Amino acid sequence: MKYPKKLEKGDQVAIVCPASSLFEKIDLEYIKTVLESWGLEVLLGDTTHATHHNFAGNDFERKMDLQKYLDNPDVKAIFAARGGYGCVRIIDQLDFSTFNKNPKWIIGFSDITVLHSHIHATSGIPTLHGQMPVCFETGSSESLESLKNALFGHPVRISYTSQAVLSRPGKAEGILVGGNLSLLHSLLGSDSDYNYDGKILFIEDVGEKYYNIDRMLWTLKRAKKFEKLNGLIVGGFTEMIDTDPSFGASTEEIIYRKVKDLPYPVAFDFPAGHIDDNRAIILGAKCLLEINQRQVTLEQYQ
Repeated sequence: MKYPKKLEKGDQVAIVCPASSLFEKIDLEYIKTVLESWGLEVLLGDTTHATHHNFAGNDFERKMDLQKYLDNPDVKAIFAARGGYGCVRIIDQLDFSTFNKNPKWIIGFSDITVLHSHIHATSGIPTLHGQMPVCFETGSSESLESLKNALFGHPVRISYTSQAVLSRPGKAEGILVGGNLSLLHSLLGSDSDYNYDGKILFIEDVGEKYYNIDRMLWTLKRAKKFEKLNGLIVGGFTEMIDTDPSFGASTEEIIYRKVKDLPYPVAFDFPAGHIDDNRAIILGAKCLLEINQRQVTLEQYQ
């Protein structure tokens, strides 16, 4: 496994929009101030100011902006400013050959799951699932601190008390993979699809109907993605939409029913996803998951 180098003060980092446009939703100067307070030099990609319909520029412009920083040896990390939709439209046009020789941190969540999954599937290089600049002002101080710590090479340790009654106790080790459930579902069978065997899977989602969560999980189950996992971590499933009449099951119940006959530990309420307290986790890296009654701990060492 080739690990991206930990950041040091004075390093250059870039902010790009590989998917949806910012639509002037964030104060880029504030974002630069935050990252500069960490001792970093910030470069803004052309896509941070671009729009093309819903996108941050057309597919070619977004691809070229990201490619420029993938290939730039002086840039040590690339932040996706936001998610939305669009990474899948450019993923097959990107050339990761230089990146694979000199890995750098790729940071984001939501639609950025496409990059996380593709990089892991094709090279195994770890990436960082964490707050994006669009969330810096609204995100918790803990989430930003965890992002900074992970980037600068400190161990990742997240411990919390889950309120979920269906969490399943146990201890597991394995490579952490996953991201947004809708994106994992959309990548099934492609060159960007994760190999789930022996892994600890993290999932989260936002704004989905309960029945659609059920359907996507059934698709993963029928594809045998759950059978050989070492563990399952469930993050935020927020702004869920019910039907009339009601679907009749909570997110927790929908998920648990897919894995109830499998032996590994299952953690709910994990502080990551489309939530303010979106803690940073390293996808593609080893982790230790321990669930003791309702106390959940995840640890990763770089």
